[in-house]
Amino acid sequence: MDHPIEWRYPRAPISVPRARARLAAQARAWKLPEDTAETAVLLLGELMANACRHVRVPGREVWVRCLLDGERLRVEVLDAGREMPVVREPRPLAESGRGLAIVAALAGSWGAYPRECGIGKAVWFELATPTDSGGSIRPPGPS
Repeated sequence: MDHPIEWRYPRAPISVPRARARLAAQARAWKLPEDTAETAVLLLGELMANACRHVRVPGREVWVRCLLDGERLRVEVLDAGREMPVVREPRPLAESGRGLAIVAALAGSWGAYPRECGIGKAVWFELATPTDSGGSIRPPGPS
């Protein structure tokens, strides 16, 4: 696998659209299929919103880590919160609470794990990276 790309953001609402825009630009550079890129940007937005909204640790950043290995795209959102995410079933008219259900429905796989440093967690998703010919794309770099 190649080395991951990492970005750091303040734990603030403005970080959500910034992270989405950065991933969209990176997906274009990687020449991901448009539907894969759009799904990845949507799912990243959901995870970033959760990290910015629910983690109550002052002064901590939210990290985004992206890795493309030619067969799949893995995106992780790392925060200082200890509580592991759980898919909820919100009330029909609730304005929030659907983010992880969206991730679970659209991602090839997803999950969470405690960070090795002992502070916080990482929540991740993976998407297959098919090409128009049905194969996989190769990330840029040496072959």
